[in-house]
This record gives sequence, structure tokens and C-alpha cells, in this order.
Amino acid sequence: MKKSILVACSAILLSTAAYAQWKPVGDKIKTKWAEQITPENVLPEYPRPIMERGEWKNLNGLWEYAITEKGKTPSAYEGQILVPFAIESSLSGVGKTVGKDKELWYQRTFDVPGAWKGKNVLLNFGAVDWKADVWVNDIKVGQHTGGFAPFSFDITSALNAKGNNRLVVRVWDPTSDGPQPRGKQVCNPEGIWYTSVTGIWQTVWMEPVDECHIAQVRTTPDIDSKKLTVDAAVCGGTSNEIVEVKVLDGEQIVATGKALNGQAIEILMPNDMKLWSPDSPFLYSMEISLLSKGKVTDKISSYAAMRKYSTRQDKHGVMRLQLNNKDLFQFGPLDQGWWPDGLYTAPTDEALAYDVQKAKDFGYNMIRKHVKVEPARWYTHCDRLGVIVWQDMPNGDKEPEWQMYNYFTGNELNRTAESEECYRKEWKEIMDYLYSYPCIGVWVPFNERWGQFKTVEFAEWTKKYDPSRLVNPASGGNHFRCGDILDLHHYPNPALKFYEADRVTVLGEYGGIGWAIKEHLWQPDHNWGYVKFNSSKEVTDEYVKYADELYQLIRRGYSAAVYTQTTDVEMEVNGLMTYDRKVIKVDEQRIKEINSKICNSLND
Repeated sequence: MKKSILVACSAILLSTAAYAQWKPVGDKIKTKWAEQITPENVLPEYPRPIMERGEWKNLNGLWEYAITEKGKTPSAYEGQILVPFAIESSLSGVGKTVGKDKELWYQRTFDVPGAWKGKNVLLNFGAVDWKADVWVNDIKVGQHTGGFAPFSFDITSALNAKGNNRLVVRVWDPTSDGPQPRGKQVCNPEGIWYTSVTGIWQTVWMEPVDECHIAQVRTTPDIDSKKLTVDAAVCGGTSNEIVEVKVLDGEQIVATGKALNGQAIEILMPNDMKLWSPDSPFLYSMEISLLSKGKVTDKISSYAAMRKYSTRQDKHGVMRLQLNNKDLFQFGPLDQGWWPDGLYTAPTDEALAYDVQKAKDFGYNMIRKHVKVEPARWYTHCDRLGVIVWQDMPNGDKEPEWQMYNYFTGNELNRTAESEECYRKEWKEIMDYLYSYPCIGVWVPFNERWGQFKTVEFAEWTKKYDPSRLVNPASGGNHFRCGDILDLHHYPNPALKFYEADRVTVLGEYGGIGWAIKEHLWQPDHNWGYVKFNSSKEVTDEYVKYADELYQLIRRGYSAAVYTQTTDVEMEVNGLMTYDRKVIKVDEQRIKEINSKICNSLND
């Protein structure tokens, strides 16, 4: 980092007048939550509730930004951007695209609270798309590639002894011009492909820790042996530190365990332990402490759930999904997690929870998170509300020519070494990031044929890396004899084209019932759904008709289904709600009744 860059850039000591200059840009529709945002109060909630520390500092708010040619440094900054909204979004206050030939720069100043003196300081990023280089006071503290997983840097040695510190972030994101995982982002959005998302799109924050501290926690429940295993990765320690865990039901300690650093902690749970399920989403609180020479050097709050995902043959010989050793038909919406005002980023935590709550209100017990990874708090909302999550790997690279229903005859993509390395690295990071969230029930390495390659290898690797979950190798894609699930797509109505006796058969996508509602459209003249109607009654009638067809297919072999989709997204108008979440398109009570019937179908 050249010092001249920083000299040329004014320090960001944002005044009330500067705050007043920010406002959403563009003329697109917005959610009601957009009105609640001020630069002083942007996503203020602690961003990582499964591993929470008591002291932290939120760095969301107005930063300075610049866009330069790739490889060049800014001679001046162009204006202010509201972090953590991507620069293309309305809520960023900028609304510009970047592209593969340019780089996006951020800068701001920050101070370190006096109470943190003598502590190490961690700088945490929820997610930055795609390649991020970070400097503090002209010192490069690290680089990260990958648009969906969190990362951290210890910035202690780069901090000034007194006064403010300057933080600079450089981002490069080629979107659909590169091979990296990107989900549905493209340079030229149309149809089912959406606006690019560049740069910081999740919360940025700092927290103080001792040199010896907990870096990661992995929890693995085993309801059959009534055991909860806790693995705590410790940074800066030796084999002499001790990790202690307390498991609580409310205020009452119900189980404890401890082990030396580097050893798994196996905790015996009570005989009357409470299980987690969509009907009863019970979460145990955890207190995890790190002791060095008898002194507590780190303490975090967390939670865990006792639950089990598995499969078995029922009395008719049909392979079924099971939760806690009981058959459960899993039924939920395809949920893409896009917002008209924030793109990848929900305007508020209330908004983030809203879509999950509506899935429950509609009578679903599952959500398929489609080619996107959400902020940590979204998964906590699913844990708390009781929603099973099928987690897709965001697709990347090329989409080979699609051969509808030629499931077993299509060719896999031959990726470059760079492309393959991106996929391997990011899929592992995503799985590591989400491992301890109880709601995650199914990993989905590929969607349809979008960048699908080495399917058998990655299905087997995924299962070996996390045997506690099920693996759906390719939702609606080319199929191979691997994984736990055969996943078919069929639009608009349900249909059972294939069936396998030794794997669970699911309908990974169907539906897409469209209704374009004026004043709630992203593009007034360019909208589509798989089928289109003109009223809530028509949409609801069609939904119920499809649901009745699905119900009849359950006894023939389907064990789960995914309806497209939670909300409209950009030019797609096939959501249960409009893109701005201001209109629920269906008769909610009728939808809930039929959905509940389907979710409970294996209890009949």
C-alpha cells in the first residue's frame, strides 16, 4: 500500500451532515424495512450468535469508496458507501457496477476502545465478494478469496499506539466473467439471473481476545448415545490449556465436560434430553471457557441441539428421510435470499427473520437455501424457529447446454485447475462455517448442471467430511450412483419421472406459479413465471391443485419436495410473496392447511 494513497484521502470522521447525505439510490421497489435504516444504526446485532463474545465493536456504517482500473490505486475517493450493502444495491447509496477490469476500494478510520488495552484485536468480515485485500495503517494484514464465508485477521501488530487507525479494503470480483462460485449473479441480468454483488455484503466488526483464544467451535450431537461432542480450535495455545463446556436448559446446568486443548469434549446428556425438531425447536445454551494456567483467557456463549438426520426403508420398502429416527416428509420453499433494496443483504435483522417466519406460517418444515449462503443470524433464526435447511453450494463457472430430463446421460463440465481449486476451497469453508448450526440437514454440492463436475468425488468427499448430514449430490442435475438422495426437478406440476429403491427420491423443484402485481415489480414490462395467473384465488387454487398431486405421489415414492419459491426475485414473479414482501399472493390459511397435511403425511 503506497502511503501517498492515504495522504491523498481524507480521514472519515463522519459528521451529522455527512450522515444526512446518505439515501437509497435508484427507482426500484423497496421493502418496508429500508425506511428504518440510518447510517448510525446498520445491522447492529451481534453477527455470530453461535459463537458470541461479550465485547465487540460494529464497523458497519458510512465508509469512503473508489472504483479504479485493476492494478491501480485511487488518487482520491469518490464518495460514501453504506457498509455492508454491495455497491450495486440501492441501500449502498451508490448503485454502481464494477466488473472484472476494475477494483473497488473502501476506507475508513476507527479507534480501539481503551478497555481493550493489552488484548489482541480481531477484525472480522461476515462476507466479501470475491477477493479482498486488507490493510491497517498501511500494513497489509491479509487476503481472502471467496464470496460466501466469513474470515478474520489479527490486526494487533498493525494498530497505532494512540489515536485513530485507518482501514483499507480492496475488492476484485469478476462475477460471471470468472470461474469462482457466484450463485445467480451475472454481469448482464435477465430471466433467472440477477444483478451482480460486489464487495462487502455482511457485517464488519472487531473484538478483543487474549493471545490464547478460541478460534472455532464444532458441535456434533448423537441422540442414540445421548452424547454431545464439542471440538474447540484454539489459537495461540499449547496442549496444556483446558476447554470447559457447560450445557444449560434455561438457567439450569444439565451437563458439563472438559478436555485438554486439541482433544474433543464428549458430554453425556441427560436421559430426558430434549430433541430439536420443527414442531419443538429446543436449543440448549452453552458456555465455553478456555483456561490457561488456571486463568480464563476466553469465554464464549453458544448453543446446540440434539437431533439426528438419517434415512431408512419404511414398511413398504420406500427409502424415507428421518429426523430423530422418525419418518418425516420434508417440504419447503426454494429460498433465494435476495432483496430489491439490499440485493444479497437484508435491510434489517427483522427482515432477515421475516422470510423464515413466513415459511413456518405457511406450514412448511424445511427451506432449500438456493445457490446462496446467508449471514450467520439467518441460520440462527432457522434454529430458533424450527426449520430444516437444505444448503446449496453456490454455482460457478459455466452452465453446459441443458438437456431437460436427460438426467443420466449428460456430460460433466471440464473445469480448469483454477476453477476446481476455487470450488474445493469455498465448499470446505462454507461447510466449516455452517457445521454447528442444528438446522442444516442436507448438503447440496450442485444444482442442475450449473458447473457440475466430478459429482461422485464431491458427493463422497462431502459425506466423509460431514457424516452427520445427508448429501444430495445434484439437485435436478446429471445423476450418478452416489449420495443419499435422487433429486428430480419438474415444472410446473409435480411428477415422478424416476424412482430409486436404495436412495431417497425427492422433488427438488416444482411450481413456479406466477402473478405479476403492478406497483410491486422489479421490471414493469419484463416478468415471467412458469405459469401465470391474475388473482390470489387463482394462484392459491393452482397451488392447492399441485399440492394435492404431490400428496398422491408421496405413497409412490417421494420423500421431500421444494416449491418454487418464497418471493419474487427481480424479473421472476413466481413467489408466494412479492419481491418487496409487501403482498402475500396466496390465501395463507389454505396454503397452511395443505402444507401441514403434506408435512404430516408419513404420520398417517
